[in-house]
Amino acid sequence: MKPQSTLALTIFAGTFLVISHGAAMAQTVAVATGAPGKVHLLPATMETTQVGWYDNAQKPVLTIKPGDSVVMETMMHFHDRLVPGATLEMLAKIRQEVPGRGAHTLTGPIYVEGAEPGDVLKVKINKIVPRSYGVNMNYPGFAGQFPKEFPQGKIRYVYLDWDNKVAEFLPGVFVPLRPFPGVLGVARAEPGRYSTVPPGRYGGNLDLRELTAGSTLYLPVFVKGALLWASDAHAAQGNGEINLTGIETAFREFNITVDVIKGRSLEFLKAETVKFITEERRVAAADAQRIMMQRWDCRISEVVDIVKGTFCFNPKDARARPPAALPSKETATDYVTVGSNADLNKAMDAASMAMINLIAEKRQLDRLDAYGLASVAMDCRIAPPTGSEVAVHCLTPKSLWRTPARAQ
Repeated sequence: MKPQSTLALTIFAGTFLVISHGAAMAQTVAVATGAPGKVHLLPATMETTQVGWYDNAQKPVLTIKPGDSVVMETMMHFHDRLVPGATLEMLAKIRQEVPGRGAHTLTGPIYVEGAEPGDVLKVKINKIVPRSYGVNMNYPGFAGQFPKEFPQGKIRYVYLDWDNKVAEFLPGVFVPLRPFPGVLGVARAEPGRYSTVPPGRYGGNLDLRELTAGSTLYLPVFVKGALLWASDAHAAQGNGEINLTGIETAFREFNITVDVIKGRSLEFLKAETVKFITEERRVAAADAQRIMMQRWDCRISEVVDIVKGTFCFNPKDARARPPAALPSKETATDYVTVGSNADLNKAMDAASMAMINLIAEKRQLDRLDAYGLASVAMDCRIAPPTGSEVAVHCLTPKSLWRTPARAQ
């Protein structure tokens, strides 16, 4: 569904998140006619970025007012050291330099005047312009959904063809490009330095592929000024991101407009989601519960960032039809696998491993290549709850392949 026509809800560990003084290097420029606020330029430099941690005591690199726009850059992981030519051996050495941190190079923080704890920060994504290359990798034996099953490492750089919006991930296999920020979040309430790997109530490493241009993210404010960071640019990613990476890139332009909603807190509970639908649809709480179930469309954003993520769609049009039932076997358009278990994690493990094996067999791929392809292109969804077990359905589009499958 298009961001303009849906309300998206992100869930972390049973909780819901609603989606729909500057450094010398920052610069404010003339505003375009009719624009609501000023436009600020924020390049990614060693002075405006840091690797792998948040700290709510960090000095802001830019100060803006509500309604202003920021045109920023982001870097590749490890301060732009993950670029074509970098090897897994080089990355292993770099990781030893930053123990306990994430790989993300964050641009920020941005201080938003007037933002106070108890408010909500509204971040609208206006435009995304990535670089012309990206990378997918499997860290050997210690990361991703299946480190024991895939102990060998692999790194793959790909050309991002933005004219045709595809990347040839494997020979004859073209992944559609759909850029979004993997990390977009505010400062935590707790003092001290924290790794950028796990997402949380503050947003952060959401790895939510629906945060494309035209979408809006709402985040609760925990400290004065909110302190907003962006990082972890993706050119594409599957719902699951099972080998720890999508097609990782950097943004030449990440253009956002930031506003503050005063006095509207988000509690990240199921009751808060009911409250949100109640207010938006102007229906009773019981009707909001019914709407949630009737319009069930929940997917898995990532399973690799310590705190696992799912998100759900709900159409803005109250008359919209419920989504079609999830397929349980191969269709004309998709390869399909299903896993069921009382434990959602185990259901996801079963469905995604089955998909790796299926496309490896059907398309005669190396299983490690199939693992990487599933990480950047597979779509894993959660079936509506019906009993003690939960089912995960994973789909991989056959349209990725522009050459026919070999005879089995």
